[in-house]
Amino acid sequence: MKEAEPIGSADSKENIGKAGSAIKMGVISSLKGIHEIEAEIVSLVRNTVSNSLSSAGSVTREAVGISKDVVNGAIQATEEVGTGLILSTKSVAKGVVMGASDVGGDIVSVAGQSVRFAVNGAAEIGADVAMVARRAVDGVIEATKEVGGNAEEVARVAVNGAIDAASSIGTTAVRAVKDMLIGVVEGINEVTGATSHKSK
Repeated sequence: MKEAEPIGSADSKENIGKAGSAIKMGVISSLKGIHEIEAEIVSLVRNTVSNSLSSAGSVTREAVGISKDVVNGAIQATEEVGTGLILSTKSVAKGVVMGASDVGGDIVSVAGQSVRFAVNGAAEIGADVAMVARRAVDGVIEATKEVGGNAEEVARVAVNGAIDAASSIGTTAVRAVKDMLIGVVEGINEVTGATSHKSK
């Protein structure tokens, strides 16, 4: 009579190893796909905003309206699909700021308004307002750094925009947004301080 192999034998370890490897490869593949989708959204939004502003009479006057339309369009798209608002918010916000920058728009103002619209839109469809606020703020800061703008100023305006928008929703939303965004401006200040210290 053959003895049963003890648990934790070489075969079972090999199976666990294979399962872990399969999951690892699947997750890597999925994350690569997510990064590609995010890059496509940034590119689409950036081109749409810059083209719309180029054909508009006044970049400054039209930027807010176009930002609102773009953010609302993205929210409607995620509502129809039933998922993805939190994932796409950062890419949309980033694309809006980069598109405005391409045509010489006021990226500080556009960043603040984009975050505001994202928070209001998230509240309207019952999404996680704090998480959407964080993703939008991250997106506008990332875009500002890439185009060489004042990330510290944009961070402050974006955070204030998120809190202002949340205040029209209610005190719970304000608290959640503040908790989610705590440290964003301080983090930017630390990075800016370290950079200016190095340059001295």
